[in-house]
Amino acid sequence: MHRLDSLFRRVSRAAGSVVAACAAAAVLGALGTGSALAAYPDQPIRLVIGFPPGGGGDLYGRTLANELSRQIGQTVVVDNKPGAGGNIAAESVARAKPDGYTLLLAMSGNLGSAPAIRANLPYRAPEDFVLVSQLVETPFGLLVSANSRFKTIQDYVAQARKGKTTYASTGTGGAAQIVMEMVKQQANLDILHIPYKGSGPAVTDLIGGQVDSLFAPYTPLMGQISAGKLRLLAISAAKRIPAMPDVPTLKESGIDVAMTQWYGLAAPAGTPKEVVDTLARHVKAALQQPDVLRVYRADGAQESTLSGDAFRKFVVGDIAKYRRAVERGHLTAE
Repeated sequence: MHRLDSLFRRVSRAAGSVVAACAAAAVLGALGTGSALAAYPDQPIRLVIGFPPGGGGDLYGRTLANELSRQIGQTVVVDNKPGAGGNIAAESVARAKPDGYTLLLAMSGNLGSAPAIRANLPYRAPEDFVLVSQLVETPFGLLVSANSRFKTIQDYVAQARKGKTTYASTGTGGAAQIVMEMVKQQANLDILHIPYKGSGPAVTDLIGGQVDSLFAPYTPLMGQISAGKLRLLAISAAKRIPAMPDVPTLKESGIDVAMTQWYGLAAPAGTPKEVVDTLARHVKAALQQPDVLRVYRADGAQESTLSGDAFRKFVVGDIAKYRRAVERGHLTAE
């Protein structure tokens, strides 16, 4: 009997040691995780941009990357992955490790219009992403050549209701085409869509008179507008913008459409909340820096303060608006 009692005590002590060891490991693991999160970022961050260097989206992303690098003490490296309207970049980030070291310059194309019109996207939006913070919004603009017969938006609408009017966009199934479809539906316009594979050829034909108008984000075309080669008839913002105070909105012209091309920061789904909060805090601080604002506003863009759940709600609403226009217009992507 004595031997059995002794054996029982030894087993109990061993079991207690195992439990204690497991508890200690759990505590150390939790502390280790907290330390790792507290140290974020402790290595360079990659910002994936779905456009080649030099464009508007690239400008916005690089400006943010430079400011974030200064703020957080780690290099934010820009990785340009152009193609498919930014969808290739979005796919690569959706599949990346959710640790905060691979981020996406999200925009209304790859996380707005594409999910609304493309059934075979290799990612889900917004489900495969954490929406960190919006950066800027830029309206779409209805542009004509300087020598066009259309002097005002009213001139354009009057002719477009009679038919025999054309407009160019930078591609079938893109955000610009879908927003213009909203305009056509809301104002009962009959305008033939002429898709181009980029703004360069579209602007050339617009100036040359081969197409009547162009509907596109106007910020990349500020040079031609300022030089008097193009005329901006109206913009799709909710209200007039400081950079172009004399240009009316579609809404005040009787066309109830207010949509913008937006850019923001997104991370893969599953990125820790502490990391997302850190990034959102630094983005907010970056959007208060005069050098950053000078770049954005000089391009005709307006900074945005949406972040977290508010930004996600905005994206979900944007997708719904695009989807309604796609269904009503029976639109398909290329």
